[in-house]
Amino acid sequence: MPINDPIARTSLHSEVTSRIRSFIVESRIQPGERVPEMEISKELGVSRTPIREALKVLASEGLVDLLPLRGAVVKAFSDKDASDMLEVMGLLENFAAQKACQADQKKIDKVLAMHEKMKVMFAQGKRPEYFELNQKIHDTLVEMSGNESLMMVHSILSKRMRSLRYSGNSTPDNWRGALEDHELIAQALADRDVKKIKKAVIDHFANTIQRVVKNRKNYLEKT
Repeated sequence: MPINDPIARTSLHSEVTSRIRSFIVESRIQPGERVPEMEISKELGVSRTPIREALKVLASEGLVDLLPLRGAVVKAFSDKDASDMLEVMGLLENFAAQKACQADQKKIDKVLAMHEKMKVMFAQGKRPEYFELNQKIHDTLVEMSGNESLMMVHSILSKRMRSLRYSGNSTPDNWRGALEDHELIAQALADRDVKKIKKAVIDHFANTIQRVVKNRKNYLEKT
């Protein structure tokens, strides 16, 4: 895990939570590994108190398990866990995307602008930045549904699955394939084509399941 510059004291709790979340999502701390509180404390220049508070938040998001005598351990998901969660996410986002086709044009233009920026991040090889923008696009499409219950369930699953979805873009081919999926979604949204966006979202999540599961198998074969 690379050393980071000490962080400022402003918004300490949220910043520490964000940093540790990134360590987990980007697999700097692997599934099943204990979160090294002392090491993180030293690298971030903070006491263990905000780190422990951050771990409580991450436990509520489903990213870590708090175990007696072991501290926080990064949540490990089986292939079935990954497939099940992605399948449900696909159903939620499929419904939301169809509703998004009926949204105000300014909202649609906002998503399309984010998509174009995401393509730039891909071209520049900025995977973490690409991922954050990617997640923002997914979240915005869900918000455009105007369905509070949908947004609540989606938010819970989205936080729980961040590391899984990030892993799906771990190879150049997978990353390129994910971007191509998003290009089809963006085109359908621009055309307000409900039939096309439904197919594009279904295909995207089917492909994501394959990319995530394949990546997990490749990782296990190397360890």
